[in-house]
Amino acid sequence: MNRFVLAAVSLLGAPVLAAEPSEVSAKARAIHESALIIDTHLDTPLRMLDEGFDLGSTSPEGVGHVDLARARAGNLGAGFFSIWVSPQEPAGRYTHRALRLIDAVLQQVERHPEEMVLALSSKDIVAARSGKKKRLATLMGVEGGHAIEDDLGVLRLFYRLGVRYMTLTWSNSTGWADSSGDLDDPKVKRHGGLTDFGRDVVREMNRLGMLVDVSHVADATFFDVMKVTRAPVIASHSSARALANHPRNMTDDMLKAVAANGGVVMVNFYAAFIDDDFRKASAAMAPERKAAFDAVEARHANADAATRFRATFLENAAWVEKAKRPPLEVLINHIDHIAKVAGVAHVGLGSDFDGIDATPQGIDSVADLPRITEALVARGYTREQLHKILGGNLLRVFQEAERVSRELRAASATNR
Repeated sequence: MNRFVLAAVSLLGAPVLAAEPSEVSAKARAIHESALIIDTHLDTPLRMLDEGFDLGSTSPEGVGHVDLARARAGNLGAGFFSIWVSPQEPAGRYTHRALRLIDAVLQQVERHPEEMVLALSSKDIVAARSGKKKRLATLMGVEGGHAIEDDLGVLRLFYRLGVRYMTLTWSNSTGWADSSGDLDDPKVKRHGGLTDFGRDVVREMNRLGMLVDVSHVADATFFDVMKVTRAPVIASHSSARALANHPRNMTDDMLKAVAANGGVVMVNFYAAFIDDDFRKASAAMAPERKAAFDAVEARHANADAATRFRATFLENAAWVEKAKRPPLEVLINHIDHIAKVAGVAHVGLGSDFDGIDATPQGIDSVADLPRITEALVARGYTREQLHKILGGNLLRVFQEAERVSRELRAASATNR
């Protein structure tokens, strides 16, 4: 989740007016349709809760990135829906807000039982895609450890409700872990990585079988996690810093550490994280852009949430094009780089759909995922390698985290 004008455009998507990816070759389409495709970061729950958005509906303008029709078109097999709570929420309300977002996701599953199923395990993901009637395996990840309000009991509650990963920080540091998002803020107390309680959080996540997500965290926090965790980690939506110099991305040393840990880096699609030129162009327009969004907000101050969302989406589309969205090849370069540095077994997809305001050209919604497969086929990736990248790697990490959890729970029971 990335926000440049938090209140106005927190849910914006890039323009999704492009045609279906009909240019995908028969070879690439066959590989894509035979793969288990997993996206570890979908920010659609904010739309569900704040707009009343239903995944069974689509906007005539193609607003947003994710709905069930486009998920089917992109052959999405499993999606982790992000439970993101703004740090601007009143103190003591983080957990409450997270619970409402979890409820919004669960309501969607109940509303669309023929197309969605809550997945609580790796076996549930596989089962959802087995047989003639394939359903979207629906999972959740909490984005930002502030949501647990320094309480391991809340962490356990989230797990019981279906949360299967937690990003240790968002762009704000917590009282127990440093974030990459406020490194230059002198008002923020730094811990030099994880505190003792932060290490307890990681250990409890290992015990529960909840994936430890290292996206957003400061480099020092990342390396502290590597020392503590017994299970492989994920970076649910991060890219390669060697290609785009942003602290949200991962250095080659971090990529190698994830590989040694057995984890997986899920590549973020956000244009500003994968392309330095786009980020600089967008930053240069920021004051003018903010003024334009403020004007849109003022004109729609009394409108309902869905109308405001649509208005800001359409305004955003023009600004994104002015900054020149990077070509799809830029995104593919990040996947390719991580595959070469960490290994094909340690890279996947974590789009950040519905939480970003700009995607690469040609990736306008979840329906366009086949274009990624096509581009990787053109780079020489085999069917087996693509099955790993598109979802198999994440499934393997999930299975290993479950195995570690069983061991830790058994050891805990023995020691009582």
